[in-house]
Amino acid sequence: PYKKTDMSTFMASVPCAIPDKYLMIVLQTTAGGNLNFLRDKILFHKDELQLGLQPEGLFQTFDRIAEKVPAGSNGLLYMPWIYGERSPIDDRNARAALFNISLENTREDIIRAFMEGVAFNNRWLLAPAEKFMGRKITQLNFVGGGAKSAVWSQILADVMNVDIRQVSDPIQANARGAAFIAAVGLGFLAFKDIPEKVEIKATFKPNPDNRAIYDKLFGEFTRFYHQNKASYNRLNS
Repeated sequence: PYKKTDMSTFMASVPCAIPDKYLMIVLQTTAGGNLNFLRDKILFHKDELQLGLQPEGLFQTFDRIAEKVPAGSNGLLYMPWIYGERSPIDDRNARAALFNISLENTREDIIRAFMEGVAFNNRWLLAPAEKFMGRKITQLNFVGGGAKSAVWSQILADVMNVDIRQVSDPIQANARGAAFIAAVGLGFLAFKDIPEKVEIKATFKPNPDNRAIYDKLFGEFTRFYHQNKASYNRLNS
């Protein structure tokens, strides 16, 4: 209900369409774009090693593969800072990394690790966001292309330990939001009417069996950044 800036974690609230309310901005620079990178620059990059054309429905194939890999990707960690990061650390020099890879790891582990890495970064944002708002977050609506994935929805729920609500037709979220605001402006709706009109396809509950492994890996995820921050700066500044 008020304008606020937190320079320690680079979060802010900005004016929004609802009178006397503000929109909290907690920005991860690259989320789904990490899967685009895996698809376009690694698996189906056009060079001498290209083995065929990119199949249709590749992201759905990623889902089927990731679902078969155990939580924690057999010890493999992915850091999703492929284009730097904005929150909770503002570091344009940070870069992505596959960490702890061994001869035992497979391409399947890498695909799931990419999904888990994005989820770990969201978890990194969670505590500062709760502090910013002054209350616990118990559920989140998931929109955008990644929200088409039930597997990614469950990974987010497990890593963040919150309920993830998969919004129906998630790619259309921006268009629907604009339409809702216009409907209020034209007098067809009130802002209080909008939440009940948001259709939820499924709600994903955290799996307590995965709590220990994800807590351990999250600790290593954040530690990795702090231990390599100086290297990132030397390499990329």
